Amino acid sequence: MSAGTNLRLLATTDLHMHLTGHDYLADQADPARGLTRIATRIAEARAEAARAGAPVLLLDNGDALQGTPLDEIDEPGRPHPLMRALGYLRYDAAGLGNHDFYRGLAVLDRILADAPCPVLCSNLRLNDDAPGGSIRSCAVLDRDLPLNGRPTPLRIGLLSFLPPQTLQWEAHQLEGRVEIDGIAASARAWLPRMRDEGCDLVIALAHTGLAGAGGRPDGENAALALAELGGFDAIIAGHTHQRLPGPDHDGLPGVDAETGQVHGTPMVMPGFNGSDLGVIDLSLHRAGNRWQVAGSRCALRPAAGRPEDPGLLTLLGADHGATRARLRQHVGHSDTDLHSYFTFLAPDPALALVAAAQAAALRPCLEGTPLAGLPLVSVASPGRCGGRSGPGNYTDIPAGSLTRRHLNQLQIYPNQLCAVELNGAQLVDWLEMSASHFNRIEPGSTGSRLRNPSLNGTGFDVLHGLTCVIDLSAPARFAPDGSPRDHGHGRVTGIACNGRPVRPDDRFVVALNSFRANGGGNVRALCDSPRIRLPHLGIREALASYVSRDLPRDPIENGPPPWRFAPMPGTSVLARTGPGATAHMGDLDGRGVEITGQDTDGFLLLSVPL
Repeated sequence: MSAGTNLRLLATTDLHMHLTGHDYLADQADPARGLTRIATRIAEARAEAARAGAPVLLLDNGDALQGTPLDEIDEPGRPHPLMRALGYLRYDAAGLGNHDFYRGLAVLDRILADAPCPVLCSNLRLNDDAPGGSIRSCAVLDRDLPLNGRPTPLRIGLLSFLPPQTLQWEAHQLEGRVEIDGIAASARAWLPRMRDEGCDLVIALAHTGLAGAGGRPDGENAALALAELGGFDAIIAGHTHQRLPGPDHDGLPGVDAETGQVHGTPMVMPGFNGSDLGVIDLSLHRAGNRWQVAGSRCALRPAAGRPEDPGLLTLLGADHGATRARLRQHVGHSDTDLHSYFTFLAPDPALALVAAAQAAALRPCLEGTPLAGLPLVSVASPGRCGGRSGPGNYTDIPAGSLTRRHLNQLQIYPNQLCAVELNGAQLVDWLEMSASHFNRIEPGSTGSRLRNPSLNGTGFDVLHGLTCVIDLSAPARFAPDGSPRDHGHGRVTGIACNGRPVRPDDRFVVALNSFRANGGGNVRALCDSPRIRLPHLGIREALASYVSRDLPRDPIENGPPPWRFAPMPGTSVLARTGPGATAHMGDLDGRGVEITGQDTDGFLLLSVPL
C-alpha cells in the first residue's frame, strides 16, 4: 500500500459460523478457511495500512450466523461466540443476511445485544411490537485523515441491505413482524439522507449477488443495480458465495472481473465460510469541504494456508471443545454406508433415510384427519454435494454408530419439518424443476457434462414415494429461477405412485423442509400450496428419533428407486464427484462407470454410460 491520503476497507461475508479453521462435520482441520485464518490476513492488512498512515474499517456483510455446529453453543448470560470474535478483531460494523434470522427476531436481538459494533439492516422495517432494538438502520463513523500535516475529519456512512425474499424464506419466523423493502429502492431512499448527514463517503454492505441481464433491480441479487445508482463509494457484496475480483463474473456486463470495478464502483465479494478477506483501498482527495474518491483498488486475500490467530483460537477454545464433544454423542445406528458421492447418478440411501425420518415424524400428525388416507411423498435434497465448497464437501458416513455429527452431515441446516397438500400436476412440475439440474444430452454423444453448473446442487429435490424416468435428451422445462421455458416440453416421464400412474388431479400430502416450503429454490409448484399445520419439529430431531428407533421404520426408506435416467444407447456423460467416491465404486457395479481422473479443482471425474 503506497503512502498518501487513503482509507482501507477490510471485509468478510457469509462466514456461516466458520469461526475456526476446523471442519466440524468431518472433524478435521480445514486449511482453506475460517475466521481464525482470516484474522491473520486482517492483522497483515492493518499493519500495511498503519505503515502508510491510512485508517482501516473492518466490516462484515452478513450470514455470519447459521452454519457450523459452533452456532449451537449459545449459553444464556454469555455473549455468543460470534459476538466475542467480532469484538476481539475490532470490527467497526456488521450487516445482516437472510440466514441470520433463522432462529427468529427475539433470539437474534438477544445475540446482538452483546455486539461490539453497530449491526445494520437498512431495508428492514420492524413492526411496532417486534423485537429487534439491537438492529440499526444505518451508521455514521467519524475518522481522521492527514491533510497538510493535520488530522482532518472524514465522515463515513454505512448502509446494509439483504434480499427482500428473506421475508419469504423465513416466513415462519418473520411473517407479520417485519417488512423488507427492495434493495435498490431502499438504497435510492437512503443515499440522499446519508449525504444530508454530512457523509463524505457512503459504503454499502450489500448481502446480495451479481445477477446478469435477467436480474431484477429489486430482486434477490441486486448488486449490479446498486452500483448503477452511482451514489456509493464502495460496495461489499455477497450472498451467492462467489468471489470478486476473480473469474466468477467474467463477461458479466458492467463488471470488470479482474479489477472489481462494477459500473465504476469498487466492489469486493469475499467468498464464503471465511475463505477470503476483501480489501478495498480508496485514494481520497479534498474537494471544497468534503473528501472524495480519486481512485481505488480491490483485491481478495485467501485464507488458505495462513496460520490461525492464536488469540482468537484461545478465545474460542472452550466453545470449540464443547462443540466437538456434543457432535460425538451417539444417537443411533445405520446398517449401510451413507454418502452423497453418487446423488446425481443413482438413488441415494442417505436421502432415503432423511425422507423416511420426515415421513415417520409426519404420519402421527395426520392420524384422525381426512389427510391420513392420502399418499405420502417425502422430499429430500443433498446438503453436501461438492459445488463451490470443493471436492471434500460430501457426506461420507460408514455403517455403524451414528453420532450427532453424522446427523449434521445429513441435514446441514437446522430446518423445520413442514407439510403441504399438492395435486399430481404440481408434483409433475416439481419433478421437472429438479430434472433441470441436468444438462440436455445429445444422443450418441460422449463427454458432455451431466450437471448444469448454474444450479446449486442443494436444490436437487428427490421425491420419495414416487417413481419416474428422466429423459436427458429432452430440454428442461424450467429455467434456474423457476420460470417456465417457452418450449413447454418436459423430460420427466412414467411418474407413478405405488405402481399407479399419477393423474393431474390426484391429491398427495408432501413432507418437506421449511426452507423449501417458504419458497427457497424457486419451486413454482409450491406457490400458494395449502400448508398443513404441524407442531414445531426440527428435521435433525426427527432424524435422531428415527435412527434411535423411537419412531417406527417407514416404508419410504426401502421403497423403489425414486428416479432413473431413460436409456440412451451409445451415449455417456462426464460427472464430477469427490475423490472419496473411489471407496464406494462398488455401489455402481454393472453400470459401466469408469474413473477418468481428476480435474484441476480436485474433483474425481467419472464417465457414466446412459
